[in-house]
Amino acid sequence: MSDAAPPHPPNQFALLTQRRFAPFFWTQFLGAGNDNLFKFAFTVLVTYQLQVAWLPPALAGLAIGALFILPFLLFSATSGQLADKFDKTRVIRFVKTLEIAIMLLAGFGFWTAHVPTLLACVFLMGLHSTLFGPVKFSYLPQHLGERELTGGNGMVEMGTFVAILLGQVAGGLLVAVPDVGRHYVAFACLGVALLGRATAQLVPASPPTDPALVINWNPVSETWRNLKLAHGNLVVFRSLLGISWMWFFGAVFLSMFPAFAKEVLGGDEQVASLLLVVFSVGIGIGSLLCEMLSRRHVEIGLVPFGAIGMSVFAIDLYFATRGHAPGSGIAGLGEFVRQPGHWRVMADLALLALFAGLYSVPMYALIQLRSPASHRARIIAANNILNALFMIVSAVMAGALLKAGLTIPQIFLVTGLLNAVVAAYIFLLVPEYLLRFIALIATRLVYRFRVHGDEHIPTTGAAVLVCNHVSFVDPILLMAASPRPIRFIMDHRIFATPVLGWLFRLAKAIPIAPQKDDPATYERAFAEARKVLDDGELLCIFPEGAITRDGALQPFKGGVMKILETHPVPVVPLALHDLWGSFFSRASGAAMTQPFRRGLWSRVGLSAAAPLAAVEVTPERLRERVAAMLAA
Repeated sequence: MSDAAPPHPPNQFALLTQRRFAPFFWTQFLGAGNDNLFKFAFTVLVTYQLQVAWLPPALAGLAIGALFILPFLLFSATSGQLADKFDKTRVIRFVKTLEIAIMLLAGFGFWTAHVPTLLACVFLMGLHSTLFGPVKFSYLPQHLGERELTGGNGMVEMGTFVAILLGQVAGGLLVAVPDVGRHYVAFACLGVALLGRATAQLVPASPPTDPALVINWNPVSETWRNLKLAHGNLVVFRSLLGISWMWFFGAVFLSMFPAFAKEVLGGDEQVASLLLVVFSVGIGIGSLLCEMLSRRHVEIGLVPFGAIGMSVFAIDLYFATRGHAPGSGIAGLGEFVRQPGHWRVMADLALLALFAGLYSVPMYALIQLRSPASHRARIIAANNILNALFMIVSAVMAGALLKAGLTIPQIFLVTGLLNAVVAAYIFLLVPEYLLRFIALIATRLVYRFRVHGDEHIPTTGAAVLVCNHVSFVDPILLMAASPRPIRFIMDHRIFATPVLGWLFRLAKAIPIAPQKDDPATYERAFAEARKVLDDGELLCIFPEGAITRDGALQPFKGGVMKILETHPVPVVPLALHDLWGSFFSRASGAAMTQPFRRGLWSRVGLSAAAPLAAVEVTPERLRERVAAMLAA
């Protein structure tokens, strides 16, 4: 994080007033806008105005999209190295200067309606975005803190899709102007490129993270090396796959909007632009909601929620257009919005996009947070490589399905069903997403959960958390409060509890039994706990040894001291409030026997105190800290 950065802005919009973020935001905003102004104007040109025998309208969007992302596949590995080796601000300024040159060539292509030149510029703009991509996502964690990452990514994601919206709307409207539309597009593209270069000049310095890196110019070997580097952290790598799937999913819709508007809905260029407006606004709203829903942490529990919404509304989009027959002519915007059935189509697109924003922003933030700074840009480059592969496969699949006779709504249906299958597979591969989703549901719907002092829960490095034990869902609430995974040491008997036992096994909780009852399980638990700390992770112990039966804080046992003997890490005291008497506590006897004992949305809380150094820790002192927080 930059030394000049204020500790925490009041919200994500306040970042736009700060130099560490604002010039970068507007630079990437203008770049994304120009990409899409150019691409969409070109797509509309060959869909509605030019008759190009070798580029039919139904395939034009797919072909242009595939050509744009080809450089991501070829050159991402090189661009990741450049972003790690050199000052990111220098790279940004070079890329924006390159954009001006590309737009001069594109201006010639539009002026003369020369399709091969414009296709060459599509490839070059893809190269421009390839060079900018690793800088874009590795810049943020260099200048923002953990509590700002979700908001910063949300702003960038929102800005990107608003830029896509404005660029595509502007491209569609300008190119549709009779006789001179192509000329207007040429001037607009050059003007936006010049403005982007001006804002790039204000981006603050971003020192290289690996200046000694020797560039490997072989894209094949470096691509393979980057993928292996990303695979070194399985959570990060599988998150890259999850983001790449989102781009596969989104590319199907974005590439088909012009043909969908014309051939399925019977609309003109303005209708195609309206669909893009609706989609982009949905993405923007979803991206901005992430900070509020995540309470300013990196909350990956939103990812399964987003995946569910993406499938539901993609499938409903098929039903909304099933049996829809366009009229004899091409409808304008006014006629299109007067038909009630079209509002369902727009609602499906908006909600599908909103959930895609909830899906993608936490994944990007997680990758930035969990990737080592020295290799972050190269891991982002690996992400771009995978994105390109998935988007190319997306274009090939959509084209093959069209040639096989499927309609565009049927392709949307297939994509929605595939999303459900892929999402389920990813969440089983990376249980952390599913666990955080369950924690999110518990703390938003079952309880009204408030956390105080969560800044004391470490975002990096090994530490031991100690907490009072009030109910069977204590670990779920602690998972929701922590910005990163926690490994729990838990009474072995809890693993026999239906559903919760499966959940805790999924969370890789460590079973422990009393030494006199099962010495092997006891020793195995401490060996596993030491390994957790060796790996730099968080370990949580409930030192009372069991869930309270009377609501009172019990004496703390000495297990934490046994761990600190070999691993003198900081110890963070935690206190859960107001859980006694809930469905999952043992109030009135056995737990989980009286549904809705306190109703839904009952208030519960967690307090965290400042960490204690290992030399300061005793069971009695830890109990005093926890008792003091409970009494506050």
